[in-house]
Amino acid sequence: MTEPTSSTTRPRILSGMRPTGKLHLGNYMGALYNWVKLQHEYECYFFIADFHALTTDYANTAKLRENVDEVILDFLAAGLDPEVCTIFIQSDVKAHFELNDLLGMITPLSWLERVPTYKDQQEQLKEKDLATFGFLGYPLLQSADILLYKPRYVPVGADQIAHVELTREIARRFNQFFPGDFFLAPDAAPWEMGAIQEKARKLSGDKTRTTFSAHELYEAAQQTKKLTGFGRHEILPEPDVLLTPSPKLPGTDGRKMSKSYKNTILLSDPETEIRAKLKTMVTDPARVRREDKGNPDVCPVFDLHRVFSSVETQQKAREGCTTAGIGCIECKSWVADAIVAHLAPIQERRRHYEANFVEVKEILRQGAVRAAKRANQTMQEVRDAVGLSSL
Repeated sequence: MTEPTSSTTRPRILSGMRPTGKLHLGNYMGALYNWVKLQHEYECYFFIADFHALTTDYANTAKLRENVDEVILDFLAAGLDPEVCTIFIQSDVKAHFELNDLLGMITPLSWLERVPTYKDQQEQLKEKDLATFGFLGYPLLQSADILLYKPRYVPVGADQIAHVELTREIARRFNQFFPGDFFLAPDAAPWEMGAIQEKARKLSGDKTRTTFSAHELYEAAQQTKKLTGFGRHEILPEPDVLLTPSPKLPGTDGRKMSKSYKNTILLSDPETEIRAKLKTMVTDPARVRREDKGNPDVCPVFDLHRVFSSVETQQKAREGCTTAGIGCIECKSWVADAIVAHLAPIQERRRHYEANFVEVKEILRQGAVRAAKRANQTMQEVRDAVGLSSL
């Protein structure tokens, strides 16, 4: 396997997913489907966030490794190509945890407590003891995951924007405390650096000094007149949000597709199981009898048609529903046909990797090596800026 092509013309993105076992259609359309397309447009790093799984499931890790294996199989089956993107497991790159610890030194506790999902998850997972340092700090670890690779963008849905904004705030705070190298504009006159150093000497009260930190030079430049331009390189650049499509994808009970609701259709489900699950899927509640006319716009089955069926099939389903020309069973069979056809190549690739798992292990090994190389470059800069040893 060759190293993915990297070009300065391709902006870098990073995203990850917690290992919850085999992925379902909601995971796929909410993230993975977009990643497969993005890998051809950006320099991509995609990882399995196994440490994040411990923030809520620390009391039972018996299936953690198995869940990681299932997720990587679905990553590759869905079409992530290790020849064009970097795929790795979070815990295989130790720099994630070093940066997390360092950022923890400067991040106010109140910033973590105000994250919307902090209290939401505590309410949703009342059966678990989440009064832990790890659970409170998981948004900080997310920030470290992101900033470590200096991505230009983080692909997220609208519900994850708050996490990226926290990452931007943490990066901003770090850069204020630990600025990078001071620089003058390319067209700066020869005398400008001398004037800045002279101002820095006055500010320090030591007329003999010849070396100054980036922060001291920046402060001095702010008080020096007639400069053409100056600034400080950011050690941890602030990433931007890349909003990705996240279509409404209901589960078989009409609620959001989620394993906790036991209403999922897995990417790896065999055709017979997909059809069986869809046969029991809820529909328009107003359509009680076969001769009742339905409303596709309130029917969860039609939400699946919108995502997976052709325009022609959608039109046929809409007309048949609104005129009672077809029954719900027929409508469900059409969307089952579309889903089965969409998943066929994905399941074929999965069978290949299941039978050749040694390939998967090598993909993850090489991905971890590439990710660690990029991460260690960032950590070298971070250590130097903070003043830590870099042996």
